[in-house]
Amino acid sequence: MKRKGILIVVSGFSGAGKGTLMKELLKRYDNYALSVSMTTRAPREGEVDGESYFFVDKETFERTIEEDGLIEYASYCGNYYGTPRKYVEKCLQDGRDVILEIEIQGALKVKEKFPEALLLFVMPPSAAELKRRLEGRGTESPEVIRERLVRASEEAEGIENYEYLIINDDLDECVREMNDIINAARRNPVRNRHLIADMRSELDAVVKGE
Repeated sequence: MKRKGILIVVSGFSGAGKGTLMKELLKRYDNYALSVSMTTRAPREGEVDGESYFFVDKETFERTIEEDGLIEYASYCGNYYGTPRKYVEKCLQDGRDVILEIEIQGALKVKEKFPEALLLFVMPPSAAELKRRLEGRGTESPEVIRERLVRASEEAEGIENYEYLIINDDLDECVREMNDIINAARRNPVRNRHLIADMRSELDAVVKGE
C-alpha cells in the first residue's frame, strides 16, 4: 500500500536558524517537500517570490482566507503569514512528507486540523546566542530586533505543545537528528491507522479461512 506522507510543523524563535536547517534537510534527503508560505511582509534581500514566500498584499491575503485557501494563518509583527492548502494536500497524497515552517500560533491551528501532524520546535543554545544571530543578520533595526526578542519570550510559554525540541548549535548534527526524529515518527501507530486496519482485516481473513 502506498504510504501517505506526514505533516511536519517546524517552529522556533526568529533567528534560531529554522530556514537554514530546512534548506540543508531538503538538500540531503529527497522525500521532503517544503511548503511555501504566503505573507504580506516585504521580501528580505535574497528572498525569491514563490520560493522563499509567496509575497502578496493584504487584500490578496484576506481574499484567500475568505476562499478557504489556507490551512492556517496568523498575524506576526504586523504581517500575515499563512499556509496554502492545495500544495500541501497534494504532496501528502503523493506520499511526500511536507514541512511547514510556521509560527507557534499557526502550528497549534494545524495540530487542531491535523492531529497526526508532527510538531518540532527549534531553539538556539542560549538567549544570548539568539540575540547575536538576530543582530548578525544586519537586515533589521534595533527596535525590530527587540520586538523579535520580546516575541520569543512570549513564544517560550508555548513550547510544551511541541513533541520534540531541536537545539540548533551544530548544523550537521541538527539535520541528522531532525531526520532521525521524523523517521521514528513515521512508525508511530497514530500515523499508521490504514496499515493497522489492513493488518487487522488480513488477520481476520486468515483466522476465518482456517
